[in-house]
Amino acid sequence: MADSIPAPFDVKLMNIVANIAFAMVALMLLAAGAWWVLRQPFFPLAGIKVDGEVTHNNAVTLRANVAPQLSGNFFTIDLARARSAFESVPWVRSAVVRREFPNKLRVTLTEQVPVANWGDEAGSKLINGFGDVFEANVAEVDDNLPRLDGPIEQAGQVLGMYRVLQPQFQPYDLAVDELTLSSRGSWKVVLDSGAEIELGRGQSEEVTARLQRFLKTVTQVAGQYRRTMADVEGADLRHNDAYALRLRGVTTVSPEAPRKIK
Repeated sequence: MADSIPAPFDVKLMNIVANIAFAMVALMLLAAGAWWVLRQPFFPLAGIKVDGEVTHNNAVTLRANVAPQLSGNFFTIDLARARSAFESVPWVRSAVVRREFPNKLRVTLTEQVPVANWGDEAGSKLINGFGDVFEANVAEVDDNLPRLDGPIEQAGQVLGMYRVLQPQFQPYDLAVDELTLSSRGSWKVVLDSGAEIELGRGQSEEVTARLQRFLKTVTQVAGQYRRTMADVEGADLRHNDAYALRLRGVTTVSPEAPRKIK
């Protein structure tokens, strides 16, 4: 029996290349077929499950508002686009969307929790505990929320200052109703007593130092006119070593002669 002659190297190489080419074509055909099957109406979404503490929305209205924005079936739906659709709903802060076999979407929602109103009273903006400003129906929130205002890009700073200042007034049974940061960087607070206090510029440490100096002495100053902290109508703390004070029912006809108005 004659020995078989091995195929030349170039023939072997051609065979290998041909086999690889055939395998790639087969894989591409399989992938194309699978993609075609997945895009057919064989795997429609049968429902959307909504989880999370949802108080300003309900699952029925959420599905009704979002479903028209969704396209595709269970396999082809764009989850990122679906997430954006849910997060565009009022009061929704964030959404996590995932597929739930065999034919549902499960959505976990986190709603906004307002800590203060934002901007003027005619607006419909609120601010959450993370310093994010959002729009919603303000009629649905607590009437006792404070009002914060300032440049929108500094909303977090304004909220931080509020959290620093509010405890300073609690020992006097007063609360911050409004806190404003002007475009020039000056702070102003309005208390629930109606008192307006100009706090001046600076970081929280500087502003707090001026405020503490004021609070430690204002009771004594008001007492000279038989008044209390509750009678403070306004104060200007923007002076270096002193402050200007307005008391209800007290006026002056000259800098040296304070007079009580009955």
